[in-house]
Amino acid sequence: MPTIDEELAGLERDIRQLKIEYDMYFGGGRKRPPSEIEWRIETVIRRYAERGGELKYTQRFRFNNLSQTYAKYKEVFRKRLARREEGKIERHFGAAARAIEAERARKQAAAGEESAAKEAPKAFRVTCTAPEKEADKVEQLYEAFLSAKKVAGEDMGKMTRSAFNEFVRKKTKDLQTQKNCREVEYVVETIDGQVKLKALMKS
Repeated sequence: MPTIDEELAGLERDIRQLKIEYDMYFGGGRKRPPSEIEWRIETVIRRYAERGGELKYTQRFRFNNLSQTYAKYKEVFRKRLARREEGKIERHFGAAARAIEAERARKQAAAGEESAAKEAPKAFRVTCTAPEKEADKVEQLYEAFLSAKKVAGEDMGKMTRSAFNEFVRKKTKDLQTQKNCREVEYVVETIDGQVKLKALMKS
């Protein structure tokens, strides 16, 4: 039986695949909408929506991100299906015509994706006073940052887990010294499709 993390990874893959399959459908590359993938996604989302208490904070954060991304895509697909049913999308034939349809579908999907990205999910927040003694908090922050990066399609670059831990430790100490504060609040949020990690003075 797959773990929660494995199921969430599968959900993320299915959402990406759904977008690809819908692009193919609207571009004339397949005859029917990808209903089987959509059903699989909704089954997982429905199951974890009902069992949210079983998720760790970072898993719930990732699940909420994926659910909102799927909801935005679904709305885009629904509108495009409605336009097709109303006859507002011309039906072309032949390889050149299919290429035109595929390019049109790609541009429409990109516009929908950009719109979805701008409506970012709720930010993750955690407050630290001594990160070297607050391993759980730093771990939650790292997992939230990693999850948000994955959903946004960004990679971590050279930021390893140990490098992240050292960054938080040093940043907290620097702010405490410079601003004469005791607590530092870290915020992970997605703005215009880009993941941001902010360190704010608390008190």
